[in-house]
Amino acid sequence: MIAWGCLSLPAEADSRPNVLFLFTDDQRHDTIHRLGNERIRTPNIDRLVDSGVTFTNAYIMGATSMAVCTPSRAALFSGKTLWNLECQGPYDFRISERTVTMAEVFRRAGYTTFATGKNDPGFGKGDHFLRSFSEGANLYYRGGHRGQDRTPLFSYPMDGDLSKREKVEVTGAFNADRFAEACVEFLAKRKGVDAPFFAYVSFMTPHDPLNAPQQYLDLYQGEDVKLPENFQPEHPFDAGVHHIRDEKLMSRPLGKDETREQLAKYYGLVTHTDAQIGRILEALEASGHAGNTIVVFSSDNGLALGSHGLTGKQNVYEHSVRVPLVVSGPGLPKGEQRGQLCYLYDIYPTLCDLAGLETPDEVEFQTLRSVIENKDGRHRKSLSFAFMSWHRAVRDDRFKLIEYCVDGRRRSQLFDLREDPEETKDLAGDEAMADVLERMRRLLERQAEALNDGGSESEHAKQLSEAFWTTYRAKAE
Repeated sequence: MIAWGCLSLPAEADSRPNVLFLFTDDQRHDTIHRLGNERIRTPNIDRLVDSGVTFTNAYIMGATSMAVCTPSRAALFSGKTLWNLECQGPYDFRISERTVTMAEVFRRAGYTTFATGKNDPGFGKGDHFLRSFSEGANLYYRGGHRGQDRTPLFSYPMDGDLSKREKVEVTGAFNADRFAEACVEFLAKRKGVDAPFFAYVSFMTPHDPLNAPQQYLDLYQGEDVKLPENFQPEHPFDAGVHHIRDEKLMSRPLGKDETREQLAKYYGLVTHTDAQIGRILEALEASGHAGNTIVVFSSDNGLALGSHGLTGKQNVYEHSVRVPLVVSGPGLPKGEQRGQLCYLYDIYPTLCDLAGLETPDEVEFQTLRSVIENKDGRHRKSLSFAFMSWHRAVRDDRFKLIEYCVDGRRRSQLFDLREDPEETKDLAGDEAMADVLERMRRLLERQAEALNDGGSESEHAKQLSEAFWTTYRAKAE
C-alpha cells in the first residue's frame, strides 16, 4: 500500500488521489436535505454527505467587493486572507504570477487540471486560470448575459489569446447542464488513464435569475414553502447595503407571498444543480476513478432571500457568510459531521495535505486534516468577517458580534448562536451581556490586526478599512 496524506491506496501505476471540486454560486448552508432541510430535494449532495465529512461551521471571510463571489473565489485559489488579496478595485481581484494557486500545485505535481464554468476572478494572458488549468471547456467569461439559459460560454484558448475563443451555443439549454456535460466528457476520457486529475466544476447556480427548468420549478410551490425563522419585511436599521443590486431584486417592504415564491424558485434551482452533480458523480463511477477520488462540495457564499429583511449576500449574517462544505474520498470517515470553526479556504492546504503535496509557504489558511481524522481535533477558536466599509464581525464557539459603521453612525449586534442560531435576538443592549460584548469587541480588534484589516497593500482595501475603523473608534450611539 502507498499512503498519500491520510489515504491508504493500492500500489497501482499512479495511486495519487484525484480531486473533483464541485462549487456552486450563492448556495445557503441550510439548503441540503440530509442536513436538516426537509423541504428541499438534494439526493446527490445527500450522497456526498453520507459518504464523507461535513463541516457544519464553514464560512467565507466576507468581501471587499459588492460582488462577494469574486474575493471569495480569489481567496479560495490564492490561499490569501481577505485583506491580503491583490485587489485593484471593487471588482478587480487578481492572482499574480508570484502566487501558486491551489490548482497550480496539482498541475506542477503532474496532475491533469481541468475547469468548467464560472472563471472568477477572471482570466487573460498571465492570469491564474491559464497557469492553473491544462484543460477547460464551457467557460463563462465575465461581462455576458447572466440568464441561466442564455449565458455565453466559450471553448478555452490555452495560449491565453482570447481572440481565439469559440462561442458554445447554449440556446435551449441551461448553463448548469453545459458545465456538467463538459465534466462528464472530461471524465469519460480519463477511463483507463492512470495519471491523476484535478477537476473544478464552477456552477453559476443557484445565483439569480431563478429560472431553472420548469420540471424543477414545479417541485416547489410558494404557498408550501416555509419562510425562514428570521424573515423580516425590512432590515431594522440602515446597514448601508440597500442600494446594492441584490437588494433591489424584490419590492420593499418584503412581502411574505413574494418571498415564498422566490424561495420556491431558488429551491428549484438548487435541485436542478443537484441533478447535474448527480450526472457528474455517475460519470466519475463510470470512469473507474471513484474509489480514488477526493470529492469536495461547497459554495462561494450564501444568500439572504428574506432573512433579516435582506435579499442578497452583502452582509455578515449567518445566512450569507456560512456555506456548505463536504469532503468525501477514499480512507475518509463516512457520514460524519464536524462542528469546528473553519474557513472554506482551509480546503486549499487540506487538499494538498490529503494528496501528499507540499502546501506553498504563502498560503495563510490551515489544513483540516487533523479534524477530519479526529472528531475532537482542534482547529480555529474564532472567525472574523467583513463587508466593505460598513460591517465587521467576529464569532467564537458561542457568541457573534456584528459592528456596523454606516454614514458616520455605529451600531452593534450581539447574538448567542448556541441558543439563537438564526440571529433573531440582539443581546447588545442587555446589561447582563455587557462583559461578553466587551470581550467580543476586544476579539474583533485583535482579529482585525492579525488579518491586516487596515494594513492592506491595496488602496481600495485601505480606504474601506479607514472608513470603518474611523467611525468605529468614535463614540457609539
